[in-house]
Amino acid sequence: MKVLKFGGTSVANAQNIKLMMSIVKIQSQGQQILVVVSAFSKVTDMLQLASQKAAHGDENYKTILVEIEKKHLDVLKELIPIQEQSGLLSHVKRIINHLETLLDGCYLLGELSARTSDTILSFGELLSSFIISEGMQQIIPNSGYKDSRELIKTNADFGKATVNFEVTNKLINEFFESNDKQVVVMPGFIAASLDGINTTLGRGGSDYTAAILAGALNVKELEIWTDVNGMFTANPKIVKQAKPIAYISYQEAMELSHFGAKVLYPPTIQPVLRKNIPILIKNTFEPEAEGTYISNQITASSNPVKGITHIDAITLITLEGSGMIGVSGSSKRLFEVLSHHKINVIFITQASSEHSICIGILNSDAALAENAINAAFEIEILQNKVNPCIVEQNLCIIALVGENMKNHQGLSGRMFSTLGKNNVNIRAIAQGASERNISAVINERDVKKALNVLHENFFEENTKQLNLFVMGVGNVGEKFIEQIHQQKKFLKEKLKINLRVIALSNSRKMYFDEDGISLKDWKFVLETGEEANQNLFFEQIKNLNLRNSIFVDITANESVSQTYEHYLKNNIAVVTCNKIACASGYENYKKLKKLSRQYNAPFLFETNVGAGLPIIDTVKNLVASGDKVNKIQAVLSGSLNFIFNNFDENNTFHDVVKEAGVQGFTEPDPKIDLSGIDVARKILILIRESGYKMEIDEIVNESFMPAECLETTNNEAFFKSLQTHAAHFESIYKEALSKESRLKYVAQFEDGKANVGLRFIPKDHPFYNLEGKDNIVLFFTDRYVDQPLLIKGAGAGAAVTASGIFADVIRIGNI
Repeated sequence: MKVLKFGGTSVANAQNIKLMMSIVKIQSQGQQILVVVSAFSKVTDMLQLASQKAAHGDENYKTILVEIEKKHLDVLKELIPIQEQSGLLSHVKRIINHLETLLDGCYLLGELSARTSDTILSFGELLSSFIISEGMQQIIPNSGYKDSRELIKTNADFGKATVNFEVTNKLINEFFESNDKQVVVMPGFIAASLDGINTTLGRGGSDYTAAILAGALNVKELEIWTDVNGMFTANPKIVKQAKPIAYISYQEAMELSHFGAKVLYPPTIQPVLRKNIPILIKNTFEPEAEGTYISNQITASSNPVKGITHIDAITLITLEGSGMIGVSGSSKRLFEVLSHHKINVIFITQASSEHSICIGILNSDAALAENAINAAFEIEILQNKVNPCIVEQNLCIIALVGENMKNHQGLSGRMFSTLGKNNVNIRAIAQGASERNISAVINERDVKKALNVLHENFFEENTKQLNLFVMGVGNVGEKFIEQIHQQKKFLKEKLKINLRVIALSNSRKMYFDEDGISLKDWKFVLETGEEANQNLFFEQIKNLNLRNSIFVDITANESVSQTYEHYLKNNIAVVTCNKIACASGYENYKKLKKLSRQYNAPFLFETNVGAGLPIIDTVKNLVASGDKVNKIQAVLSGSLNFIFNNFDENNTFHDVVKEAGVQGFTEPDPKIDLSGIDVARKILILIRESGYKMEIDEIVNESFMPAECLETTNNEAFFKSLQTHAAHFESIYKEALSKESRLKYVAQFEDGKANVGLRFIPKDHPFYNLEGKDNIVLFFTDRYVDQPLLIKGAGAGAAVTASGIFADVIRIGNI
């Protein structure tokens, strides 16, 4: 004999019930099958809502009753041939009429007792099991029906009755000894007291019904059929990468089910655990899937963690005070008062000094628990020996579960380190001596992030998922997205980094997709987005609260740079090519660096100085290794180098600047490059990264541009002014020729002073042969005295700047 239990989704409609019956038919070949069914999907919720509305005088309970009737009659009509429907429809309507009478009574009396509630809730299983048993007889003629209330006997504790196993087991065995049906259908969840009053076994009790029957009959196996492929390593609705667990022990399954794994009702395991009856969890809609096999065997695995789970809606109550230290019985009094009020304690932790006791309970019990505890310790509170209990709500418990965890060192540290890196604050910790479960209480809003990052760490071969929020998709932004699209597969396979672009924004539109934007058609998708708004963009990132979130700023916008501190304070990393923040006031620069450390949120801006060149990274390494930067000489503008390398007797200054813009080497406003402010910002950032304090106005900017050019208000007027002052630029070029020199825009720092300006570079200088859009930096340090450390390469262009941003993103992935 085998017991099969089918949940609400497995019997949600006629189509699903036909699938269920085909599974039963296959399994019934050669053995007797006992089928336990839940109410049709959502019906128990509908019954509960209808009874509550009736008790509160809300006549809408009648509308719900009509829906319940229609749902059952529709299923019956699809399962049963029309010529056989008449008597069955009448029977269903009689049951509905009985239900209506009870609801009318609740409405008239204005109350809903626990006893009445149990009776009303029992109608879901009574209706589903009757209809399914009649349908079953159409495909398996030798099948029958048995009312669970006649076999499973309980006390009169309505809502969650306690089973009288002595009487129940006797009745079950007596019935099945005389039963000759190939298949027997029974309702789950419901039972009866010894004097015949309807009781229920608690929500999820259909699993329990099946286990009670399996244990009493000592069957080979209990199968629980649901809508997922077994128990998962985490909740698949929250963790997309969660995987089914093939084999798991009873103890591990109990831990996971206790901590919110909805596939299995926690008490289910008890009746079968005593007799070592395995439980197999299967998917009604994918019967060929392996499912999860629960037994007393502990399977060897390289991963000591079997699953990560959680309980929502938790309140943490802390009782503390000096009057508890060394005083015996404080814990006893606390738990006695909770027990007296039937408040279930889910989580316990106590300081070794006995100064404080911390418990986790459901939010729904919080007010009752607070009042009860304060009343129990009223004298001590009045004497200031104990403080009124501290109540913290909107929390949840997350837990690592695994039978073999006790044999592996460092799991707790790995768990808490992973959470800490993602700025998940831990409110309390509990771990049993068996180390089968490590639990932590965290803020409810962090649960998705916590579960995903822990699953990533323990189950995904250390693949790190980075969630990118990109603002600015012009020339550089477009190249950046192209590079991500091109390298996505390589990064996942070789570097174990999974990149997802969650949001994109330009100056007009912004678009979010929590599952990741398809980069094949991102331009079209962005145009379908909502109106761009910097504040709303931040709020949406904050509310998503995804792990390893990175804000990527590919703008030159000052207002965007002023938002960095908000991102960093929310543990959102910032990668930027926008120089404004790091070149702003020194105190703001230091604040951003401090926030990055404080909230464990990387703040990377390599492209601020040399596009894709590793200039800032080199400075950081020099300083970190104890070296001191004494002098810097640099050509830091790829755009200006391109301009002066191509400005000659055949190309006017105006035409070369125009071409630089077309090539994407200059900023959208070329005055930023030609005024020298861009270079001043770059050298300022290098100076600060070298460990010196300096403000932008301390840098001497020796402009070669006529004042009239820099005072223009738009690009059209600017380029016209370049033509007007063509003679000025020609004279500079001719002077360079006469000195057998080349024009280079140079930045220099030495003896605490800095300047930027156009210089005549002689043939013997390292800058003389600098071609195209290249940058070059010379670092003179305590270690590099006579021969400076030299970094040279392309310092402008959309592709190289994008690659520098990309490199910063990958750095975060490798942290």
